[in-house]
Amino acid sequence: MAVKKPENMTFEDTLKELDTIVGALESGELPLDTAMKRFERGIALTRQGQKTLADAEQRVEILLSQEDDGPLTEFSPQDDD
Repeated sequence: MAVKKPENMTFEDTLKELDTIVGALESGELPLDTAMKRFERGIALTRQGQKTLADAEQRVEILLSQEDDGPLTEFSPQDDD
């Protein structure tokens, strides 16, 4: 099975994979190389999850700051890369 890039995953899928990684790392049964690869993947997933949450928070702030009868504007997330 091909590994999806974190930026192409849903937030929920990111959390599920992170949960799986944490469980594997906590078991203490992984060889060091495998544990390091899983840890690196976990870091990438965490960063993407944080970005997704920050984008959602920004969207909520935009919606709450607009006048009730004002026109809605399209949200386009900024790419930090």
